[in-house]
Amino acid sequence: MSTLTVHPFNFKYALSIPLLLMAGLLIFEPHALDLGLARLMYEPNSGFIGAKSFFLEDVLHDRAKQVVIAFGVLAIAGFVLSFVAQRLRVWRRRLGYVVLALGISTALVTPLKTLTGVQCPWSLQEFGGQELYSGLLEARPVTANPGRCWPGGHASAGFSLMALFFALRDIKPRTAKVCLVFAITLGSIFSLGRMLQGAHFFSHNLWTFLFDWLICTLCYGLLLYRSSSSCAKSELIAQVAR
Repeated sequence: MSTLTVHPFNFKYALSIPLLLMAGLLIFEPHALDLGLARLMYEPNSGFIGAKSFFLEDVLHDRAKQVVIAFGVLAIAGFVLSFVAQRLRVWRRRLGYVVLALGISTALVTPLKTLTGVQCPWSLQEFGGQELYSGLLEARPVTANPGRCWPGGHASAGFSLMALFFALRDIKPRTAKVCLVFAITLGSIFSLGRMLQGAHFFSHNLWTFLFDWLICTLCYGLLLYRSSSSCAKSELIAQVAR
């Protein structure tokens, strides 16, 4: 069993930097960057370059999302089994953390989509659709079809796996770093794929990353982090005694 060690974590920076970035996105919404990138991925005569891609839709979107969902189900099953299986009891708190962080990260998306009504690029007149563009904090043009594109749901499936970094950072720090790189890379690939399909602007996915980081960080502070080595030693002793 790995030795449990508390690695100091600077919550001040981990929380304040994302919040400052969010404030910056609200004050200086990157309209030009969003539209500019979308134009690079759009061909006037055929639409977004990834709109008809089997790989982007069936593999990178549908199948990959199902794999992440299956992982979440396994985490839930592991947490439940930790109440009856001796070998899983030492992982109960960490499994519970993963379930909570993944659950909040992904469950937050749909209500925010409904609340904000932001249109997808593929729905806008400039990109062959019928709707008018509006910024995040701007009033929505009257329409019978409100948008459901902010934040990015598919990106969240990848970025939410940052929970693995926090779950492992105090017991397997090297593996935790690998998990962090994997989650950010996967979320970025998911984000790019949906941008190529015209489903999201760049800032939609950036918001998703920031939301998921904050959620994973706050849940870590609530459930797993220990501010002193004495707490870590107490937990280790308790684990060995079981």
